[in-house]
Amino acid sequence: MPFSPNKPYNDLPKLPPSVVFETAKVLKKAVSANKALAELKGMTRLIPHPTLLLNTLTLEEARDSSEIENIVTTRDKLYRALASNLKSVDPATKEVLRYREALWYGFDVVKKRKLITTNIILDIQKTLIHNNAGVRKLPGTQLVNDAAGKVRYTPPEGEKLIRDLLSNVEKFLNTENGIDPLVRLALLHYQFEAIHPFYDGNGRTGRILNVLYLVHAGLLDLPILYMSRYIIQHRNAYYKLLRSVTTDETWEEWILFMLDAVEQTSLDTIEKVNKIRGLLDATIEKVKKELPSIYTKELVELLFEQPYCKVNFLVDAEIVERKTAAKYLDLLVENGLLKKQAVGKESVYLNVPLYSLFSKGAPKLK
Repeated sequence: MPFSPNKPYNDLPKLPPSVVFETAKVLKKAVSANKALAELKGMTRLIPHPTLLLNTLTLEEARDSSEIENIVTTRDKLYRALASNLKSVDPATKEVLRYREALWYGFDVVKKRKLITTNIILDIQKTLIHNNAGVRKLPGTQLVNDAAGKVRYTPPEGEKLIRDLLSNVEKFLNTENGIDPLVRLALLHYQFEAIHPFYDGNGRTGRILNVLYLVHAGLLDLPILYMSRYIIQHRNAYYKLLRSVTTDETWEEWILFMLDAVEQTSLDTIEKVNKIRGLLDATIEKVKKELPSIYTKELVELLFEQPYCKVNFLVDAEIVERKTAAKYLDLLVENGLLKKQAVGKESVYLNVPLYSLFSKGAPKLK
């Protein structure tokens, strides 16, 4: 039966595709993509404290991935809410923080279980959306072009069929089959988006699944490769290629797109990690030179775990006691490294150079 965007795609083929997809072009591109990813993996092993990368890069991904779904917040709102555990935040910021929570949950459970199962995917989506709806049971879900109001895709319907397709994804994901792992990532990402198993949160769950698969496959130790920014920059091509796989089985073009996403994002992340490390080293030297009475390596590294810091962070890390912590942070404010702001009834301290790195590029410390 020919594909029709207005009818449920219940004939969605299971993985792997029946057509040739590991073409010469694909295999050549896979080599360079794997090389860039391996370089990123090696670099993260040189970082003494992974949280220096995990918190900052995870927050950026949560923000970018949510933006694809038109859930938009500012970095400042996001970082403040995270630092202060604010209960009263705007809905968009709350959803972005849930994305981060879902990503962390998935990373922890996949590392422990060494598997990515349907139930884990369901739990990730539940954490993300905060409801128990689970797999779609009712008909009527359609993806519509917002501008024209035209139906562009109707995903498969029926809980049994959707679970059967997810079971196929689970088996394909966890079974060694000789396919290059990054090619397999491209196949998995298309298939999950085509199944569209949930009423809400499919895109974000799929993007979390991407990085969890890379960790599961041993291609990364930490979940720090996020392709959401690349997708935003190439949004039209992304959706066009997804659709062309459905209508014309143009797997080669789709896989090449995803391999380029991995390669370019790896290179961009390597550059960002280098900038973070360089900024951290420069800050260590600045504090050591200009504020030797308060300097410890642990103190400066704590300032880089996320853009905002507060007194409790220093106390909880057992760096200094509460009164001394406030004094230390105020001295760093006077030195120009931090900016003090009131959030509710407490003070938070913005790492100005680190924040500038994400918003403008690497700053130079004076």
